[in-house]
Amino acid sequence: MKTILVTGGAGYIGSHTIVDLLKSGYEVISVDNHYNSIALSYDLIQKLAGKSFKKYNIDIAQENALKVVFEENDIHGIIHFAALKSVPDSVANPIFCFKNNNNATLNIGDYALKYGVQNIVFSSSCSVYGNVEPADLPVQEQTKIRKAESPYAYSKQNGEVYLESLTDISDLKVLALRYFNPVGADDSGELGEFPSKHSNNLVPIITQTAIGLRDHMMVFGKDWNTRDGSCVRDYIHVSDIAEAHVLALKKLFEEDYESKFEVVNLGSGAGVTVFEAINSFEKMSGVKVNVKVGKRRDGDVESIYSWPVKAKELLNWAAKKDVDTMMDSAWKWQKKLIELGFNATKL
Repeated sequence: MKTILVTGGAGYIGSHTIVDLLKSGYEVISVDNHYNSIALSYDLIQKLAGKSFKKYNIDIAQENALKVVFEENDIHGIIHFAALKSVPDSVANPIFCFKNNNNATLNIGDYALKYGVQNIVFSSSCSVYGNVEPADLPVQEQTKIRKAESPYAYSKQNGEVYLESLTDISDLKVLALRYFNPVGADDSGELGEFPSKHSNNLVPIITQTAIGLRDHMMVFGKDWNTRDGSCVRDYIHVSDIAEAHVLALKKLFEEDYESKFEVVNLGSGAGVTVFEAINSFEKMSGVKVNVKVGKRRDGDVESIYSWPVKAKELLNWAAKKDVDTMMDSAWKWQKKLIELGFNATKL
């Protein structure tokens, strides 16, 4: 069976993808420096998958860090997640963002060519489209790429351009997956996202408020031109996102697949409003969330969601889990975090 290198494997999407890879029979090597993850993720992965895998604690943004990984292993494919993902942090410290995200991708591409690895799945982002206009919705792969709204988004634009340029000079094939908001946790409630100190993501804020780690949560504006006045975003269950990465890898391995570089959007085709997400959580958990409504935030986009037709046609992928399933699994995971000792002192 083929051996797959997963960068950022202890992180949120990386950990769920490793579970999927191991259950699919692949051998896995994970590299992660645990800047935004913890090693406990590996124990949870192995418990869920019932199989061990190889791990390296290295910073792949460092020029020669990957040498030992490629020398010690026969790698057939790479799924590249490792990146700093916080948009506000990238705005506050763009140098750190660019050094980490750009260098990590540069090094992955460099070593793939040096060691003859011909298949890369790149974890990109729909943020590469920039501030889309209402007429652009739903976002499609051919939607115009506008100026990036953050250094994070720009690093993803750079990553795609760089990897595509490598396919022009080598046998490398790349599938770049663009998606917005992975949410939820493994259906078992035994694996999910470990909290950051200042989470800006809606679902963790909902669950943290419900369990008492936050006094309240804010909804920024209720007068948007949407079906209930709150913003619309494209939320996809993390397990669906993980499955898409494994399907993309399998596509690259097909003997008759000849495309050198493709981008694929992962989306629902409709999106979910903030109030719909909150209402779903309250229904699934039986817990009332303390919600306050404030003014609109500068820079917020009214609605943004992507069109998943190409994903269905190319990868036979479609989002399976609905918002209720997302919220149910997120609540299970939040309670598991408390059991593991991740309480208010850790936020």
